[in-house]
Amino acid sequence: MSDAGMMPLLTALIAAIAIAATAYAFLYPYISADRVKDKRVASVSEQRSKKVATQSAAELAANRKKQVADSLKDMENRQKAREKLSLRLRLERAGLEIEPRTYWIASAASAVALAALASTLLPASAAALRPILLVVALFVGGLGLPRFVLAKITARRQKQFLTELPNAIDVIVRGIKSGLPLNECLGVIAKESLEPVASEFRDVIEQQRVGVSLSEALDRLTRRMPLPEVKFLAIVIAIQQQSGGNLAEALANLSGVLRERFKMAMKVKALSAEAKASAMILAALPPGVMFMVTSSSPEYIAPLFSTRTGNIFILVGLAWMSIGILVMRKMINFKF
Repeated sequence: MSDAGMMPLLTALIAAIAIAATAYAFLYPYISADRVKDKRVASVSEQRSKKVATQSAAELAANRKKQVADSLKDMENRQKAREKLSLRLRLERAGLEIEPRTYWIASAASAVALAALASTLLPASAAALRPILLVVALFVGGLGLPRFVLAKITARRQKQFLTELPNAIDVIVRGIKSGLPLNECLGVIAKESLEPVASEFRDVIEQQRVGVSLSEALDRLTRRMPLPEVKFLAIVIAIQQQSGGNLAEALANLSGVLRERFKMAMKVKALSAEAKASAMILAALPPGVMFMVTSSSPEYIAPLFSTRTGNIFILVGLAWMSIGILVMRKMINFKF
């Protein structure tokens, strides 16, 4: 074949090679293994970054939970270390500004008064029971009755504190949101809140003035008010001081929980009112019947007091009455 015949063929071959090379140059990034590798690397990197972000959020939440758990454990350990409550601390919890000596004097007076009352009301036919009854009256009047009254006063004071605590926490939340420091909010509570919240937070402020840290002052508050809500308040403030966080949001949630618990308590009280009334009537019925029979027919009931068999019946009846009262008390007291 001549050279003139080869030129068009050679030109067409060169043009085809050029077109193929151009097409390959454009399509190479999309069909090469490097493109697939880059996509895989980008996908893995994106998944890894998302996983790291998720792990970071989870680790942050886990660390905060760990801080709360550690704070609770530390507080429980401190409370176990001083688990034995002194009489002075019991009086502080009741809000009584008296010395332990005054308490013991009042207990002795109560024991003597109750023993004298029992001796006066005891019928002459029950002279055999007089020594036992006097010992029981002295024991109950000297140890049982004062502790019962002290426990009732403490429970009533704690209930009043818990009722007013949500309002005090709301004061802290609004103060923090408006830019006030925490100590200023506590000062407002100490001045404006109702008792016993005002006096308890006043003690916290006064302790800070003499150099006690806020966490230590709140720890002492939990000793005087051993309530879970007060412990949680102290833990939230302690964690916020150590690692920061949204204190206003946490306290707002606590306030809402306290209000819901109060509503639940009122609902439980309303639903259990009938059962409590029935229990009180059943508990008061045997002593009431005994008093009426003694008043109307003393000769009929005299063998219970004058004979040994009657005394045994009285002791057995008192034991069964005590067991019944404890069982009914357990049935009508609801924990929530």
